Amino acid sequence: MTKHGFYPLHRDDEVDPSPSFPAMEGATLAFWAADDTFRKSIARRGAGEGGSNEFVFYDGPPFANGLPHYGHLLTGYVKDVVGRYQTMLGHRVERRFGWDTHGLPAELEAQRQLGIEDVTEITREGGVGIAAFNEACRSSVLRYTKEWEDYVTRQARWVDFEHDYKTLDMPYTESVIWAFKQLYDKGLAYQGHRVLPYCWNDRTPLSNHELRMDDEVYQDRTDNTVTLGLRLTEPLLADSERPELALVWTTTPWTLPSNSAVAVGPGIDYVVVEADPSAASPVAGERVIIARDLLAAHAKQLGEAPRVLASFKGSDLVGRRYHPIYDYFDDGAHRAEGAVPGPNAWTVVAADYVTTTDGTGLVHQAPAFGEDDMWTCVEYGIGMVLPVDDGGVFTSEVPDYQGMHIFDANRHIVADLRDQSGPIARRDPRVRAVLVAEASYTHSYPHCWRCRKPLMYKAVSSWFVRVTAIRDRMVELNQQINWTPEHIKDGVFGKWLAGARDWSISRNRFWGAPIPVWVSDDPAYPRTDVYGSIAELEADFGVEVVDFHRPFIDSLTRPNPDDPTGRSTMRRIPDVFDCWFESGSMPFAQVHYPFENVEWFESHYPGDFIVEYIGQTRGWFYTLHVLATALFDRPAFTSCVSHGILLGNDGAKMSKSLRNYPDVSMVFDRDGADAMRWFLLSAPVMRGGNLVVTDKAIRDTVRQVVLPLWNTWYFFALYAGQVGETGYVTDGVDLDDASLFAKRGGLHVMDRYVLARTKDLAETVAAQMDGYDITGACATIRDFLDVLTNWYLRTSRQRFTDGETAAFDTLATVLRVLTEVMAPLAPLVSEEIWRGLTGGRSVHLTDWPVLPAHVANAELVSAMDEARAAVSAALSLRKAEKLRVRQPLRSLTVATADPAGLAPFRELVAEEVNVKEVRVLDAESAGYEARADLSLNPRAFSPEVRKLTSKLFAAVKAGQWELTEDGDVRFDDVLLDGAPVVLEAEDSTFTLTTRIEVDDDSLAATMLPSGAFVVLDTALDDALEAEGWARDLVRLVQDERKAAGLHVGDRIRLELRVPEDKGAWTGAHLDLIKREVGCVDASVIAAPGAKEPIATVEKVVEMATETTVETSEA
Repeated sequence: MTKHGFYPLHRDDEVDPSPSFPAMEGATLAFWAADDTFRKSIARRGAGEGGSNEFVFYDGPPFANGLPHYGHLLTGYVKDVVGRYQTMLGHRVERRFGWDTHGLPAELEAQRQLGIEDVTEITREGGVGIAAFNEACRSSVLRYTKEWEDYVTRQARWVDFEHDYKTLDMPYTESVIWAFKQLYDKGLAYQGHRVLPYCWNDRTPLSNHELRMDDEVYQDRTDNTVTLGLRLTEPLLADSERPELALVWTTTPWTLPSNSAVAVGPGIDYVVVEADPSAASPVAGERVIIARDLLAAHAKQLGEAPRVLASFKGSDLVGRRYHPIYDYFDDGAHRAEGAVPGPNAWTVVAADYVTTTDGTGLVHQAPAFGEDDMWTCVEYGIGMVLPVDDGGVFTSEVPDYQGMHIFDANRHIVADLRDQSGPIARRDPRVRAVLVAEASYTHSYPHCWRCRKPLMYKAVSSWFVRVTAIRDRMVELNQQINWTPEHIKDGVFGKWLAGARDWSISRNRFWGAPIPVWVSDDPAYPRTDVYGSIAELEADFGVEVVDFHRPFIDSLTRPNPDDPTGRSTMRRIPDVFDCWFESGSMPFAQVHYPFENVEWFESHYPGDFIVEYIGQTRGWFYTLHVLATALFDRPAFTSCVSHGILLGNDGAKMSKSLRNYPDVSMVFDRDGADAMRWFLLSAPVMRGGNLVVTDKAIRDTVRQVVLPLWNTWYFFALYAGQVGETGYVTDGVDLDDASLFAKRGGLHVMDRYVLARTKDLAETVAAQMDGYDITGACATIRDFLDVLTNWYLRTSRQRFTDGETAAFDTLATVLRVLTEVMAPLAPLVSEEIWRGLTGGRSVHLTDWPVLPAHVANAELVSAMDEARAAVSAALSLRKAEKLRVRQPLRSLTVATADPAGLAPFRELVAEEVNVKEVRVLDAESAGYEARADLSLNPRAFSPEVRKLTSKLFAAVKAGQWELTEDGDVRFDDVLLDGAPVVLEAEDSTFTLTTRIEVDDDSLAATMLPSGAFVVLDTALDDALEAEGWARDLVRLVQDERKAAGLHVGDRIRLELRVPEDKGAWTGAHLDLIKREVGCVDASVIAAPGAKEPIATVEKVVEMATETTVETSEA
């Protein structure tokens, strides 16, 4: 194909009107790789003194033993957008990739590869062994690094893979153990026993914050609830023949063998009642204790009206004793002082958390399996019995259920209680526990976020960070962080900090950074050593430390210096760090601080920016903040974007098995990475909401953003190629020449307007990007694209076809600035257009565009935007009246508060609306009346107001309402508690629309957002219809030109065959038709019997000796 003109400047072919964006992106990515554009973009920006010109962002490390997903895609796009934007501002932005390599994800993958179902297969005799297992972990954690690199590169994210960091590297781990040593020395790291969420499948505890990271952690689960009657050892009432039964409730029957106490609410009212003797219940005729408020809920067991014999406060019941349910720990040895559960067991204790929401008001306590239970029982000197092993299986301490998993044992325990069999049968019938009721109970229950098995709560020995000691300071430092969305600061993150608990950081697993604690193996000679560096380890153990992983690190032993006998040995505790401790150490560990790069770290901490999804407010954001506060007394980051969650096309979580989301690679290959990027970044998910990902939504991005931009570029290149003999090349408008922007003698008013809007665009988007409002920036650009394509180009088209160079200068400037503004948000298509327009090396090597002050023109922009609004409103009226735009109309009246400002654009409005006359009037004296219509939305009413719905509708019908200064609606004659009802606009309780009343059926009117209004005369006469017919023929001929593949500059001969009754109309407007379609000669045939017009187009090719005609017919 012959190239018309000079554009694009960076290639020899023409701008493709219908390009394959994925193919174009592939060429751009190849150019970047060959040109090393990314590194050049960094190298051209100096770091500044002490790193003052560096913008620091932390790349939250992903696991590389799985392929990337949409969540990684979105987060990666945000990181890339911010990095590119800050680079354009002149900052040096290093972007170092990181890999999270430790923890359960790696172990679970290794277990799958090795066929291990039970972790005891690793450590038992003849098992896999820790060395082999950890080697499998090591080989699996970086399995997909190549796929990750390909994926990240294809999404057009610039990041440094060559100088990446890995959490398994020794320098990184050395910084991690240094951090722990610092915490230990400050008294902020300690070993203790706590009841923690515990995964019996993975045999490790979890931190409380891990239960709040993902909505899927809590899943509905159906369990049994049981109500037991436990016999007191002494009667409460003097006239009771035998001690009463305390009705106790639990949702975890498997914990009953560990029952050690019963809790009551000290301020709750309890009653002793005599159950109806005729009730079909194991306690019929018995005297029982229950919370007064829960009597009615137990009518089936106690009767409809059980006789109340006495009332007590919960505090009156504290100290009462009852007979244990089982005999497992009911002996002298377990009741002895210093034993567990000890002499205070099986008593009634007080606990403020007991409520009367459900159950009986008396709560079973098993302190080894409930955090609240543990603290309550500790207060009363009751010890913990723990008859469950690390795999969630009952031990020999409970022989009747030994070997059973706790969740499997539930039904057996309930059956024995129901049938009075098994261990229950061994108890004296006079003191035996009675099963009063059982029921199924569906509740939201925590599951392991890694293996998805239901968790248990279990007392474990763990190392903790004493978060409670620094909690107040964490809350204070949070105020120094800029959060996007802003409500995160004092909302989900701030509230989490305010209630933060001590953080369990040890895991009894294998693949992880070691907790650097060595203890004596002889309690007679206790000693604890904590190490914070390789040098300290090598000094004490006398060997070179070549690996921090087990089993090597476990092999480091030495005699206990505090043992004069020389027989005890210092051995490392077997635990490894929670991988969240490692990722929270990332800012300093990635640079091996404090062993290297001390000055660099001090000048680059806190980081300027991080981003992750909302769940990381309880994950990475949180652990970064804990360690930053504890170690450095400052925040880890100054700005944070916390985006929402991506959902499948069915509104549910994305699922590979359900295939409820578009395949990423398919979208890249079909629509391109820019389309995916824009779709995600322009959506509410960037403001914390959730986003449903659908094919249609992604393709809409191409149609609404990418194509309008490309079509503008194609339009420019096409018509620039038609200027003069060879085409026109421009460097754009000389923006420094203030005379060009004068009202008289300067640029065309449309050029001054669009350039003023372009200056607004650059400044508005910069302000939004500075505030991390990426979604707002996308919206601003899309609005500008609408102005550019549907206003400037539409109204200026004739200037381009006429070859007016000032118009090309203006459009070139607008396109240059627009692609520079869009470069971070659509880097690939922006690069292609910018290079084609300027011939420059890369848009990503430019600075952010700043236009001179004299380009701004607020007055012109305001007036022109009012004209746009008037045109848009008038076209809407046309559509409502079913009048095509090609049909001319007589007049349009625009009533506005600033008629003088709008008056210069009457001809422009007339041309766009296709009316013969535009009248501009002052709105106050135009002679039209505005009427407000109120519609109510009862669904949004409060319950109190909803009772008055019929009165409110009657008041609306009667016009008995008033609009307040705040935009609310007040009903003076409808009262609530003696005051007029006020419906607030922000509650969406009503919709207010304003319309203009007209008294002529041929007039149509509507309001503008500014308060102005337009009135359109829709009446047609013969002359108007004739011109409308002619313009329909123009459209027909243009469609035929396009179908024939004619170039815009090609000239034609034309034959029009039209219905006989349209011959006169056609002839009267033939010159208009010829002028619009580039016709050198035309003929009209009025054909009897013809129903539709037919156009025959002949391309005229003029040569030196002959003329060739190519014919096409429609």
